[in-house]
Order: sequence, then C-alpha cells, then structure tokens
Amino acid sequence: MTAETAVALPALVLFTAALLWALGAAGAQIRCVDAARAGARAVARSEPVAAAEAAARAAAPDGARVTVARSGELWRVTVEASAPGPGGLGLTLRAGAAALAEDTVGAVVP
Repeated sequence: MTAETAVALPALVLFTAALLWALGAAGAQIRCVDAARAGARAVARSEPVAAAEAAARAAAPDGARVTVARSGELWRVTVEASAPGPGGLGLTLRAGAAALAEDTVGAVVP
C-alpha cells in the first residue's frame, strides 16, 4: 500500500496544481470577456474613448491591455491579459466585443 501511495501522490499533486492553474486561467478569460463587453457598451453609448477604456480596465485582470477602435459603424474593444503558468508555460488571453455606434442608429444610408 505504501509503494502505491508513493507513486500516486506526486501524480495527484501535479494534477491538482494543473487543475487550479486551469481554473485560474478560465476565470481570467471570463474577466477579459466581461471587460471587453463593458468597454464596448460604454463607447457605443457615445462615452469618451478614455471612459470606455477605464470601464474595460476596471473589469479586466491586472495588467491587461485594452484597445478601443472604430471600424465603420462598429466600435471594437479588445482586451488582452497574460496568465502565467507553471514552468514558464503562460498563456495570452484575448477577448473582443463589438457594439453598434449610437450615432449610426437610425441613420439613412444614401
């Protein structure tokens, strides 16, 4: 029984550490998605770009990069954050959201 425990215990510890890291990365990804949506909503309501970036940064993980750009009738917000991993195996998490600009709603296209 002790030999089996000595073999299984390190595998169990490694599995638990990987599971905790994956759950942390998934949580950070969800925060990136929420942050991108918050920024897109803010800028679509004709709030200043700086206010939209601040709204996105407030919801994003620490150290995230927020990009706000207009593309035609859409405002696009992208949030990128790093999720450090074990042994230098980190990930770059990325989420984007788009919203129709309020000033184009009901506009007549010639």
